[in-house]
Amino acid sequence: MKRAAAVILAAGKGTRMKSQTPKVLAKILFRPMIQYVVDACKNAGIEEICVVTGYCGDEVKKALNGQEGITFACQTAQLGTGDAVRAALPFLETHQDDAIAVLCGDAPLIDAAVLSDSLAAHQSAQNAVTLLTATVDDPASYGRILRQNGALSGIVEAKDCTEEQLAITEINTGAYWFEGRVLPGLLQKLSNQNAQQEYYLTDTIALAAQAGLRVDAFQTADSDLVLGVNSRKDQLTVSRILNERTINRLLDEGVEFLSTDGVLIAPDAKIGTDTVIYPGTILKEGVVIGNGCTIGPNTTLCRTTVGDGVTLHAVYANDAVVEHDATIGPWSQLRPNTTIGHHVHIGDFVEIKNSSIGAGTSVSHLTYVGDSDVGKNVNFGCGVAVANYDGVRKYRCVIGDGAFIGCNTNLVAPVRVGDNGYTAAGSTITDDVPDEAMGIARARQINKANFSTKKLAGRKKKVEE
Repeated sequence: MKRAAAVILAAGKGTRMKSQTPKVLAKILFRPMIQYVVDACKNAGIEEICVVTGYCGDEVKKALNGQEGITFACQTAQLGTGDAVRAALPFLETHQDDAIAVLCGDAPLIDAAVLSDSLAAHQSAQNAVTLLTATVDDPASYGRILRQNGALSGIVEAKDCTEEQLAITEINTGAYWFEGRVLPGLLQKLSNQNAQQEYYLTDTIALAAQAGLRVDAFQTADSDLVLGVNSRKDQLTVSRILNERTINRLLDEGVEFLSTDGVLIAPDAKIGTDTVIYPGTILKEGVVIGNGCTIGPNTTLCRTTVGDGVTLHAVYANDAVVEHDATIGPWSQLRPNTTIGHHVHIGDFVEIKNSSIGAGTSVSHLTYVGDSDVGKNVNFGCGVAVANYDGVRKYRCVIGDGAFIGCNTNLVAPVRVGDNGYTAAGSTITDDVPDEAMGIARARQINKANFSTKKLAGRKKKVEE
């Protein structure tokens, strides 16, 4: 097969979205919708991509910044899809020997399989242009496919359709394959003699046919591929479809769902067999979960890796690692750069940030551990806080294996509690505690006789007055 490149159209403002965010950056299951189109290209082996920006182009560039193989072109005026592709002419000139995909940045349901299959058909038939089409029950505002003796002859936009043409149910998906050597010439021949006075990319089909070039349609079995996002309702519809597809894939792979109520899962999620997902679970991008886990209810994970046999109940974790057979929750938070060792227990109302927690350690409740390296088999009492920030800099604490941190201990970083070291309940530890020693740092108790007698007498007098 020939090499392939792609032009992704991303210049639209998306007025109907009623958002300050450029339309192609609207989120579909936690990711900008254009990222799905980029990923489909990359997964289909299309490495070089030109993204045509316009409205808020700097924001689109920033969102895609640093991704290999992506360059940008700018459509300075919104004069239609044909004009948008014209903006990419310098890119096209370097790919005259390649097949060129033209895709919409607001149609995130396109996938690598369809791109690969349609490219194979395009090249096998030696087409100059191949249009991806679909048959739908309600063509609505989509461009209608015109055929002559069964062969593709053109596309007419809905606004320019006759009554007879409006009845056609085969529609344009907005995705094309062009031969790189013919596309620039077709773009130069486009006219804006239509209802919108715009340059339609769809007109290239008729222009190619008139020039005696071979044009054809690749009809997709999945009509959802045509769904573009032009409104908040469209955004919700596409998100639901993608979420349902992801859940169905995971069911086929051996994941158990007790209910899908409130369950949202990014398409890149990887979940092992016999893991149970409870209602209210939200798995954002970059989540990997092992076998035999119990996740939820009401758990949110993002860029987090979870080992086998882990239980997470009402947990929020971001950029964290949880090793096998740990139990966490309810109402616990793992902040970025946190690693939880195997067989660790994290209880309710515990927050851990930028810390490593050694195997077998227990942090049962009402505790904050920040910027700390905690050993194995450590026990944290209730109400422990690591004071890791002095208002200017953050410091780390080190807690050795087998240590016992008493209830309501404050560890003022940087301090080290040695192996098998203890801190007495209510202590504020500012100096290191040696191995197997106990640190006590609290004021001696003083009892003031008759304190409450005087206090209550004054209160009683006030009430009587």
